[in-house]
Amino acid sequence: MKHSWKITAVLLVVFLLAQFVGIGIMYKYVDVEKSAETGKTEFLELPIGERPPMDEGTSFLWVVLVIVIGTGFLLLIIKYNVYWLWKIWFLLAIVLALTVAFGAIVRPDIAAVLAIGLGVWKIFKPNVWVQNFTELFIYGGLAAIFVPLFNLWSVIILLILISVYDAYAVWQSKHMITLAKSQAKAKIFAGLLIPYQLKAGKKMNVAKNVKKLKTKAKKVPMKIRTAMLGGGDIGFPLIFAGVILKVFGLWEALLIPLFSGTALLALLLKGNEKKFYPAMPFISAGCFVGLAVVWLIQWLL
Repeated sequence: MKHSWKITAVLLVVFLLAQFVGIGIMYKYVDVEKSAETGKTEFLELPIGERPPMDEGTSFLWVVLVIVIGTGFLLLIIKYNVYWLWKIWFLLAIVLALTVAFGAIVRPDIAAVLAIGLGVWKIFKPNVWVQNFTELFIYGGLAAIFVPLFNLWSVIILLILISVYDAYAVWQSKHMITLAKSQAKAKIFAGLLIPYQLKAGKKMNVAKNVKKLKTKAKKVPMKIRTAMLGGGDIGFPLIFAGVILKVFGLWEALLIPLFSGTALLALLLKGNEKKFYPAMPFISAGCFVGLAVVWLIQWLL
C-alpha cells in the first residue's frame, strides 16, 4: 500500500468531497433559463469577467500549451531560486479560483474578500486545515472557468494528453518530482496534504515535515510523513465531470467521481510507499470507464 488504511481513507474522502463540491459549484453557474431556451447547457458570467474565447474543439491545445509554458517557468524559478515570484503567482491563481468558487454562493464582493483572506493565509501562514479546506473549492472555481470551453471529445483528448505527460514527467524526465520537492521547499503546495500525525500538521512545514520534540536536554527533530495528492489529479477529473454535466446532466456528472475515485483507490492500494506514481493515467482510466457507464445507461434508457 502507498499509505496506511486510515490515511488512504481520508485522502479518498477529501478527493471525493472536492469532486462533489466542484460539481455543485459548476451547477450553480448553469443558466437555467437560457439553457431551456437554447436546448443546450449555457453558463452564467463569472464574477471575474468573461471566460477566454476558445474553440471547444481545440481548447485542449491551449490548455496543454499553458501547462508546458507554466512548467518551464516554474523550472526557471527553481533554477534561479526566486521563490517569492512563485508565491505571488500562486497567490493570484488561488484568489482567482476561490473568487469564482465562492461567487457561486455569495455576492462577488464578499467572494473576493473571502478569497483574498484565505489566499494570503494559505501562502503566508500555511497549516493543514486551511490548505485542505481551500483545495475543496479551488478546483471547482477553475472548472467553472474552463468547462464551458470544452466539448466531450476535446476533454477526452485533454485527459489522454495529460496522462501521457504525467507519466513522462514522473517516470522519465522526473521533473514532476523536482517540482513537488521544490513546492515543499517554498512551503506551498497545489493539492491535498494529509499528515500521519495531525498535531504535526497544525503549523505546516511542508519543506521538512518536522516536529521538534522538547526533551530535558535539547529539541530533537522528528520527520513526519505526509500523504500528498497533486492539484492536477483533482482538477482534471473535475473538469471532465463538468463536461459530462454540460453534455448529459447533473446525475451523470455525479457518477464520474465514483469511478475516478475508485481508480485512485486502486493506485493507493497497489502503490509502493517508497515510489512516486503518476496518478492521472489511473484517474483518467476511471473517468473513461465512468463515461462508458453513462453511455450505457443513456442507451438503455
